[in-house]
Amino acid sequence: MRTLIAIGALALLTGCSSLPNPDPSQAWIDLSPNDETALHAVQVDERDWADNRYFEVAPGRHELTVRYLFTVEPTNIGPGSEPLGRDCQLNLTFKDFGAGQRYQMQAGSIGFRPWVKLYDDQQNLVGQGLPGGCQRT
Repeated sequence: MRTLIAIGALALLTGCSSLPNPDPSQAWIDLSPNDETALHAVQVDERDWADNRYFEVAPGRHELTVRYLFTVEPTNIGPGSEPLGRDCQLNLTFKDFGAGQRYQMQAGSIGFRPWVKLYDDQQNLVGQGLPGGCQRT
């Protein structure tokens, strides 16, 4: 009986962690942070987005807001400094999201400056975001 409960719990957890199937009438945006960082979906067109793992939007123009968490290494701060955690929001507007298309949003940083870029399914750069404010973590 315990084995059955354990298998059921594992199946439930696996189902909860998987992404839904993309809707072919929508555009799908995967989120890809760099190593040791976190990138979360926050808003679409200034309205809260329920799932922080991806975006799915109707064709057309949309503004996407993401939360990017990263660490600034001591080499970018000064001698004897400790690593500094940053929690930043970035906004990216793209006017041509296409139905059934998959996009990938990648984030990274150069020192204290975060960046976010949008790529189409052919890995062509189609958009870049702007920082919307950062704070220490």
